[in-house]
Amino acid sequence: MYTVTYVVRRTLCDKWCVATAAASPCAREVLPTFCEKPTMNKPAARITLLMASLLLVPPMPAQAAVYSNGTGTTTFTVTLVITAGCTVTATPMNFGSTSTLATALTATSTVSVTCTNTTPYNVGLSAGTAGSSTVTARVLAGAASGNSATIGYGLYTDANHSTVWGTTQGTNTQAGTGNGSAQAFTVYGQVPTSAAAIPQPDTYSSTITATVYF
Repeated sequence: MYTVTYVVRRTLCDKWCVATAAASPCAREVLPTFCEKPTMNKPAARITLLMASLLLVPPMPAQAAVYSNGTGTTTFTVTLVITAGCTVTATPMNFGSTSTLATALTATSTVSVTCTNTTPYNVGLSAGTAGSSTVTARVLAGAASGNSATIGYGLYTDANHSTVWGTTQGTNTQAGTGNGSAQAFTVYGQVPTSAAAIPQPDTYSSTITATVYF
């Protein structure tokens, strides 16, 4: 009876040792202690085997405590302040290339304004950086050194080129009310015909500042 019982336990031990050693490199260093040829001290071997098994079992995750004695409540406020604001962008205006001003040249630009919803605003266009420009008499200046020639042009709020676009709010600016999205305004440019002598070949330009007032 003793021999049979021991053989069965030894067989199970061998199977356990082989499976555990294959699954865990760390276990291969510990298992020889109790997986070698059995001795007469079987209780000690069983205890060693049990302790090794426990070391290989992952710890159980901590469980959150649950309470049922009662509840307590409070409230707090979440706030966000939206202030009035606007941004403005614009695309370039290009009259192209020409060797004559016998006919008028036209071009357009787009000014896009984005303001907070319900915010009223005005959009103005400066006279420009070239020469002695004014909003009613804008000019383009040449880039070449020593070239003092200018070419007159205008910026308008309408396709008929009749209403000059300037910077005086309520007079020659464009008005709008923000809706939270970009709102586009077309700038109509015109280089009128000229009987004056054609200036020297060059690139004539000016820089306009678009301003949104809100």
